[in-house]
Amino acid sequence: MNNPRDPAIEGLDVYRVGGAVRDARLGWPVTDTDWVVVGATPEAMERRGFKPVGRDFPVFLHPETHEEYALARTERKSGHGYTGFTVHASPAVTLEEDLARRDLTINAMAETRGGELVDPYGGLADLEARTLRHVSPAFVEDPLRVLRTARFLARYAHLGFAIAEETRALMRRLAASGELAHLVAERVWTETEKALAEPTPAVYFRALHDCGALSALLPELAADEADLEAALARLERLPDAVDEAERPRWRWARLLEHLDEGAREAIAERLKLPRAYRDLARQVALTRRLWRGEMPDAAAVQAWLDGIDAWRRPERVAPLVALVARERPALAGPLAEAWEDAARVAPQALMAEGFRGRALGEALARERRARIAAALGSA
Repeated sequence: MNNPRDPAIEGLDVYRVGGAVRDARLGWPVTDTDWVVVGATPEAMERRGFKPVGRDFPVFLHPETHEEYALARTERKSGHGYTGFTVHASPAVTLEEDLARRDLTINAMAETRGGELVDPYGGLADLEARTLRHVSPAFVEDPLRVLRTARFLARYAHLGFAIAEETRALMRRLAASGELAHLVAERVWTETEKALAEPTPAVYFRALHDCGALSALLPELAADEADLEAALARLERLPDAVDEAERPRWRWARLLEHLDEGAREAIAERLKLPRAYRDLARQVALTRRLWRGEMPDAAAVQAWLDGIDAWRRPERVAPLVALVARERPALAGPLAEAWEDAARVAPQALMAEGFRGRALGEALARERRARIAAALGSA
């Protein structure tokens, strides 16, 4: 915690809040600390050297630590979606009122600078009971809380956490209300991408499906129960070499690989996905064709290499072959050999034989296919 003698906050009524309090009591590393200041004004904060950074409500950066300090505030529903709120921040807002606007009880705890817990809504008891429970009926005013609750379940399910039944009921009510349609794409994707990095990402999508939210947000996934369960089972079947930073992209690609191109593109446009996610989803979908059905022939393998742009982006091949090894181990070795042999075909050698232009491209394709066929035939 901050030094109690920190001159920037000396004399202020300051509390550590939210995730830092929760994770410290779970024994998890605390990487980011947020603070709430009660009884202060924006002008008083700026006189102390704090830099205002909040666009929608008064948030300030500490002049030395650069941690966030927000003035205590309340929110009142005034429109649709995540942004449909009127924020009221004043020195009269109490800490309890500020905590009451939060989503879950485990996120509505605070600590004094001396480490004393302030827990007006039973967050510690729910933390010990491994329960995700809403703070108040105002939970239904913010549709983003459906996604956040599902994401926290994906983070903590392996520790035995579950969503309280009364909170599940509110999630179902929100999903049925049509409010999810008013969420901006960036917020939906931010929560989903975070969930993909959690220990049990399948739990996120299953929780959304159980309350009816998946049909509103990702109808392509929710359309077929069996396909959805198969997709969720694939989220942990990733290439061996995938590191932690790449895991969300690969999990997303595996989630969508069974969908046709039109469905994948519809999702990408609706959620405004980053290009890296779109590209890998397409590559994995193309690769899926190799391990399904009969042993692929040289034409199919060459079409796959062309489709993933392997000749210009050779670094794409190894992790996709590793994915094939997950799903059809007997194919991975011949596939890797076929790629290595085909990649050795040098355009310069064909040019030395007199091939140019379109004829060069056709000769290059023929030679590559011949080498692919030889490698597959010798397997």
